[in-house]
Amino acid sequence: MSATEYRKDPEKIAKLAPDQYKVTQEASTEPAFRNEYWDNHDAGLYVDIVSGEPLFASINKFDSRTGWPSFTVPIDSGNVVLKEDHSYGMVRTEVRSKHGDSHLGHLFNDGPAVDGGLRYCINSAALRFVPLDQLEIAGYGQFRNLFTTEAAF
Repeated sequence: MSATEYRKDPEKIAKLAPDQYKVTQEASTEPAFRNEYWDNHDAGLYVDIVSGEPLFASINKFDSRTGWPSFTVPIDSGNVVLKEDHSYGMVRTEVRSKHGDSHLGHLFNDGPAVDGGLRYCINSAALRFVPLDQLEIAGYGQFRNLFTTEAAF
């Protein structure tokens, strides 16, 4: 998709806010309904705050009523890694970025059935939002086609 090399960047990790560090590096969870993107309805891409790799598109975001950004699918399944998570006395599926190795959130099977039934429940603190009108300048112009009328339906 892109010639860009995405990687875990120690300089970016050193500049993370405390909540971003706890989420991405220590697998913490931010508070529901008190995070930056849970109610964001703008068109654009959500990328890993550590590596910049493109993860989710706003066209696949939905209101799960959980208080966290929720998506039906990643942009490229090759950019996410799923791992079994046994924390808190339960078995869940953790979602991590492949190249940044950031903890993103968890995957559940209670998403919209019409869109495959999955819910990628993602922490805002693990993401950077790139608005549609800034894709080119931010180096994500190749993803503009996701937002055409044909791609959305």
